[in-house]
Amino acid sequence: MVKEAVLIGLGGATGSILRYFTGQLISKNFPSQIPMGTLAVNLLGCLLIGILVGYFSKNQISGNEWKLLLVTGFCGGYTTFSAFAIENINLIQNQQVSQALIYIGLSIILGLLAVWLGLTVVKLFQ
Repeated sequence: MVKEAVLIGLGGATGSILRYFTGQLISKNFPSQIPMGTLAVNLLGCLLIGILVGYFSKNQISGNEWKLLLVTGFCGGYTTFSAFAIENINLIQNQQVSQALIYIGLSIILGLLAVWLGLTVVKLFQ
């Protein structure tokens, strides 16, 4: 349990740091009205998690250490959007399209509502 936590933590810390610098680099070099840094990080993270999961599956790598370090840790620290994307792909590949659509809808709608609620709570107690 401790070994797994250390692997996830190391990967997550590295991913978080790289997320910050990637986002800053993209935002600085591609100024836009939309958050291009976040978009780039999310798309790069999705590409990377797809490559990693595909590689582990193709090569039948069953050891959990690399998955914890790179998929859960690094990709999770880089962008949780990649985890959201791979979970939905897994649902779709397992013929659970309706569950994927429900998950996507709930995540977006409830996520936005949760942010709004958090902002509202802070305003109420100022």
